[in-house]
Amino acid sequence: MRNSGFSLIEILIVMIILGLLATVLAPRIMDRPDEARVTKAAVDIKQLETALKLYKLDNGRYPTTAQGLQALVEQPRQDPVPKNYREGGYLERKELPKDPWGTPFIYRSPGRDKRPFELISLGADGKEGGEQFDADVNSWEIE
Repeated sequence: MRNSGFSLIEILIVMIILGLLATVLAPRIMDRPDEARVTKAAVDIKQLETALKLYKLDNGRYPTTAQGLQALVEQPRQDPVPKNYREGGYLERKELPKDPWGTPFIYRSPGRDKRPFELISLGADGKEGGEQFDADVNSWEIE
């Protein structure tokens, strides 16, 4: 009669192989959340750009910097007051999204270099500038 099961050596070999895989794959998996946040910031900026373009189509201009992105959620009361403001606003969720790090997006209109507006996420560090995952995500750099 033959004993079925695994020998101690077979179990040790499997554990060593799993350990080696974990040491190789763990660093790659751990970097993914930061990459996902950068991608989410870019997607959110694109959605805000679309809402801003709809606002301009209805009202002939983008919201001013002073009116800010809040103009996409509720009709501005300060000049220039939009004449054809869409009932319910321009964002589906009726609230302004924050970037994936929990910081409000920066909106400027007009933007630099003759851009009609610019949207910025300050990245992981919440400060202007930075490198890698601390770098800003800028609307004019997203394709």
